[in-house]
Amino acid sequence: MNDLSALTIADVIASPGLGGFFFDDQAAIKSGALRDGNFYSGSAVTPGYRSVREPAESVCVMLLLSDGYVARGDCASVQYSGVGGRAPRFHAGELAGLIETALAPLVRGLEVTTFRASAAHVERLIQEIPGLGGAASYGVSQALLDAASHAAGHHLMGRVLKDEWQLPGLLASVPLYAQSGDDRYDNVDKMIIKRVPVLPHGLINRRELVGQGGIVLIDYLHWIRERLRKLAGGEHYVPIIHLDVYGTLGIEASGSVAGTADLLGRLEEAAGPHLLRVEHPIDAGSRDAQIEVLSRLRALLEARGSRVQIVADEWANTVEDIVAFAEAGAAHHVQVKTPDLGSIHHAVDAVLACHDRGVGPFIGGTCSETDLSARASTHVGIATGATQLLAKPGMGVDEGLAIVTNEMNRAVRLDRYLHDTAGKYSHVPSRGSLGGMASTFTEN
Repeated sequence: MNDLSALTIADVIASPGLGGFFFDDQAAIKSGALRDGNFYSGSAVTPGYRSVREPAESVCVMLLLSDGYVARGDCASVQYSGVGGRAPRFHAGELAGLIETALAPLVRGLEVTTFRASAAHVERLIQEIPGLGGAASYGVSQALLDAASHAAGHHLMGRVLKDEWQLPGLLASVPLYAQSGDDRYDNVDKMIIKRVPVLPHGLINRRELVGQGGIVLIDYLHWIRERLRKLAGGEHYVPIIHLDVYGTLGIEASGSVAGTADLLGRLEEAAGPHLLRVEHPIDAGSRDAQIEVLSRLRALLEARGSRVQIVADEWANTVEDIVAFAEAGAAHHVQVKTPDLGSIHHAVDAVLACHDRGVGPFIGGTCSETDLSARASTHVGIATGATQLLAKPGMGVDEGLAIVTNEMNRAVRLDRYLHDTAGKYSHVPSRGSLGGMASTFTEN
């Protein structure tokens, strides 16, 4: 059995890659850029974009460890980078070069047997390097979590989080929610077939998808409800309906909180009997204004007896932001948008902060992530008991569902197995121990 107690980083390399969807200039789209197939017409307006829609990019960070293991994580950013207080979109070639030339020399020899301390230390180093930012912290922290789970011998990233944050219990499955993208009808059928607990997200990112007085969105909800009634196959599957409307209800209501509440009431009626969650119903332009407006909207809905649940997204980009939303009671749920928070130890802290304040934390993110970042954030969700977990990356539904479902089920099963067999077989490592597995299966 190898002694991994002094496991260190021997070197760092990085490779540019693709994300699961696109980087889209949201400001240009809201200003009227028209769809042309998968393209958008018009010019980009948000700094960092060369066109309204560009391929999503990623950077794979590979930590070459002193025992020969290669720990990996993917730098990624959200589809709508550069708006809502978020960092500008990155360019993969430039980011990969900086990681190898500027960051690698600073972390060679760094011990990586624990995650929390090494992630905080490396994030501080990244913040001192111009050109690196949250995307780099996100990818490097995933690799550090991979390294720590390797050092522990169980290769369970969620178990590392449980142990280091001293969270009780075993890893546990959480409900998944899927996003339809622009294919709002066929993708709902996929979700129904696969019994997705929360659907469809909807990508309601243009005012015409809401319609005057909400009529277009109401018709869509009627269609979803009828499709579920026809195809769900009984009373045991009654999913929550979750719509991300990107502030378009507020636009349709001319910025009126009361008008937005009126629209939400019509949507709630159309969604019944399904519980309705609406993400980012109105955009107030800054964090503090957003908290104030959502607080007023929630209070008004509750005074009317509405059960609609508000989800905060834009302007909740850091742990400090998320705590501010939660303490104000501005929303029933807050999306913990993992790429925006940078190093994933912040995502753990954000979820726990929401729990402490009685607010539901969603582990979200973006369709523009990768399989590696989706798997890492799955472990955050199942370690912390998130309210729900986004199936990502991509907008095809099937791929993201497979990646996140399978990672969740594997981890939950293995954690239970290690718990149940601890001390019974010599090949089973302690969940908190160092070292690898012996090759024999000998009962003690």
